[in-house]
Amino acid sequence: MANLDVPSTLLSNSSSNLSMNAPHNSDDLLLYDQPFQSRLLVGTALYSSPEVMAHAIDASGSEMVTLSLRRQDPTNKQGQAIWQHIQQSQCALLPNTAGCHSAQEAITLAQMSREIFETDFIKLEVIGDDYNLQPDPFETVKAAEILIKSGFKVLPYCTDDLVFCQRLLEAGCQVLMPWGSPIGTGKGLMNPYNLQAIRDRFSSTRLIIDAGIGKPSQAMTAMEMGFDGILLNTAIAKAHDPINMAQAFAHAVTGGRQAYLAGLMQTRQTASPSTPVLGTPFWQHK
Repeated sequence: MANLDVPSTLLSNSSSNLSMNAPHNSDDLLLYDQPFQSRLLVGTALYSSPEVMAHAIDASGSEMVTLSLRRQDPTNKQGQAIWQHIQQSQCALLPNTAGCHSAQEAITLAQMSREIFETDFIKLEVIGDDYNLQPDPFETVKAAEILIKSGFKVLPYCTDDLVFCQRLLEAGCQVLMPWGSPIGTGKGLMNPYNLQAIRDRFSSTRLIIDAGIGKPSQAMTAMEMGFDGILLNTAIAKAHDPINMAQAFAHAVTGGRQAYLAGLMQTRQTASPSTPVLGTPFWQHK
């Protein structure tokens, strides 16, 4: 890896993030007791330019962005420009361990990220299969246990496997990030039954759908199911108009959350008239 010395002006200390100083609302998203008003987390990769990325982040209303120390080299000119825009957004940083294939590799990268970005938050990714980028459950749990003991606030990328999620909670994670479908596919929620089972079983755990969301409607569906947030990157960065797409996702996440809190009607097997017969004129009876 190239020299990772970062100019001090590019460092983003999480304590300077606006969301930490904002009033705590009853429906804030709490991640390890830190409140966020926005439930949409966005990535910083794949954009056509740093300027487009910055405008998209602003349009999304996100208060936390994820970035990879491994895949975004801060020593090159574009890398520094990206970091400057991220700092100006005043979003909290969620460094990730993308590209790691072992617990030790992820732990080392997490420690470097904490030193450079001055945050205990880490999005833990330990990939077990390079074809579909499915996380390795054994190495992920191993890394989570060590990082939690080291004071990290771990947000682990995992599948929709109930037992995998249970092991991560036993390791000390307070937030889980199950995939909707493989990273970058845009296929949405491939296994809604599994995801609903996780939501129902771990009712007090913060659950964020990470990976696979391609459309605002898919994000809204996840929020209507009771998930606490959405993390995505490709769906915005690779849209024809990333800025407008970021706004669309922001509306979808907010609308889905509002619908969940309002309480969705129960589905029925038979039709039911929306207008009651009792009390209506006889000529309207059918």
